[in-house]
Amino acid sequence: MAAHLEINRLTHRFGGLQALTGIDLSLEQGEIAGLIGPNGAGKTTVFNLVSGFYIPTEGDILVHGRRINAKKPHEIAAMKIGRTFQNIRLWNEMTVLDNICIARHHCLGYNAAGVFFRTKKYKVREKEIIDSSMELLEVFKLADLAAEYPKNLPYGIQRRVEIARALSLEPDLLMLDEPAAGLSTSDTAELIDRIRWIHEKFKLTIWMIEHQMEVIMTLCETITVIDFGRVIAQGSPDEIKNDPRVINAYLGDGTI
Repeated sequence: MAAHLEINRLTHRFGGLQALTGIDLSLEQGEIAGLIGPNGAGKTTVFNLVSGFYIPTEGDILVHGRRINAKKPHEIAAMKIGRTFQNIRLWNEMTVLDNICIARHHCLGYNAAGVFFRTKKYKVREKEIIDSSMELLEVFKLADLAAEYPKNLPYGIQRRVEIARALSLEPDLLMLDEPAAGLSTSDTAELIDRIRWIHEKFKLTIWMIEHQMEVIMTLCETITVIDFGRVIAQGSPDEIKNDPRVINAYLGDGTI
């Protein structure tokens, strides 16, 4: 399989703080991969660099062989890369349906004049976007909540809405930043089944940050471990679970 994502010598500094140093990793097309490490290791910084929220200090990020270092978040999203966030970032003053619809702005197919004059093209595309968004909500068993506001929904359902919104971009790389954070045991088991189902149905490459080892070890084919901004191990779940460097890195918070 061809590499979907390649990261070469990725280094990032925040002023005088060295957050990442020489990160190398790659994701194969269609795999489920994990990125783990203790709190503050630099995991979300890696995600923010790949999704365009930060510009790398050094190194390269390649998607299908194309360098994306200087691209902005909306340009990266248009390249079929969707993501969720560690802290849920839904638009709470918009309905669940509107949260899904607005994520499709990159493929509207009409301009401001079309909106002002309510052209035929505008009306057709708006109906298509609403219909396809409702289909996605049906898939996630959220259709009955289309008119609700996310702030009024339980935490586990908000997580589901956020994943649905990321998928509304029609990505081929889905980045999940701690999707199990704050979920109950039963919700976590449901999340594992849902991610497996998403992977199979949408034929995606999935890359996740997660502290719950049950999620990572159950779903991921390969795992990269970072500590203090450096890669300390890469391999299969069994290799990672038995790597002394990984065990030592996690001793402080007892995750493994």
